[in-house]
Amino acid sequence: MTANASSPPPASTSPLPLHTVVADDFNAVNRTIVEQLDSRVPLVATISQYIIESGGKRLRPLLVLLAARALNYDGDKHITLATLIEFMHTSTLLHDDVVDESHLRRGKKTANDSWGNAPSVLVGDFLYSRSFQMMVNVGSMRIMAILSAATCVIAEGEVQQLTNIGNPDISEADYFDTIQGKTAMLFEASSHSGAVLAEASPEQERALQYYGRYLGLAFQLIDDLLDYQGDANAMGKNVGDDLTEGKPTLPLIHAMEKGTPEQAKLIRQAIRKGGLEQLDAVMEIVNATGALTYTRARAEEMADKALAQLDVLPASPYRDTMAKLARLAVERNT
Repeated sequence: MTANASSPPPASTSPLPLHTVVADDFNAVNRTIVEQLDSRVPLVATISQYIIESGGKRLRPLLVLLAARALNYDGDKHITLATLIEFMHTSTLLHDDVVDESHLRRGKKTANDSWGNAPSVLVGDFLYSRSFQMMVNVGSMRIMAILSAATCVIAEGEVQQLTNIGNPDISEADYFDTIQGKTAMLFEASSHSGAVLAEASPEQERALQYYGRYLGLAFQLIDDLLDYQGDANAMGKNVGDDLTEGKPTLPLIHAMEKGTPEQAKLIRQAIRKGGLEQLDAVMEIVNATGALTYTRARAEEMADKALAQLDVLPASPYRDTMAKLARLAVERNT
């Protein structure tokens, strides 16, 4: 069924109180999502709605709203900006699941598992195109420059991650470069564009840009940690999925660096081969080398850097929520 303005808005899907301070704005974003999912092709609307409503905390649009409001923005274009960034993010999820051949996301079947790869890729293209259409309506060349540049960095990050699969020789610096592109870049673009929309001072704009960057890095680090430590039911995916796909994430990189030659050799073989046959042995090495503790410490470092950026903002409930979000990044278990 085609989405339309009279359809009920998709739920926020987050049980956290982070959205409370911008509740009215967030409801407006939900309504705009429904309106902008309208398409003359029913399958486009069906798949778009499915992935939009399939869960998640909608952190990237939340960052737009918080950044703009923290700088006393009183217009309404932040609603359009937040919505289009959610569409950009959703399109990457559709494409990622096809590339990764995923069957489960947030505890639900992926769109590609339900409708096939071709419709998922094409609907992802639709959402990307709709986001740029909405970007024009925001009417800011600077924001368009930020977001168009971000899409290139994100695409490069995804390709970089793809080429890293099965490669145990990835360094920690390579890893951070990859997650900056594939994850942190859209966090950064969200808070940065919100600041530009609110006509922030150069100092505030730069601070909010880096707040988003460090926050995104912290979230990805914890995601990668939880792949070896999390609860499968809570996460909506299987523990060890990264190893199954042969992804050399920080826990494995650190374990290879600190482990014995024999331990490093086993992990290298597991990354090259993929699958879960050696998961128990890899988990034992990861724990023995303190790799998860190290990964968490790096995430906490990034969260602390994000918090430090907020000093340039005036005191407000919006700034307080951004601080809570930085702490949540490292305290969560999903």
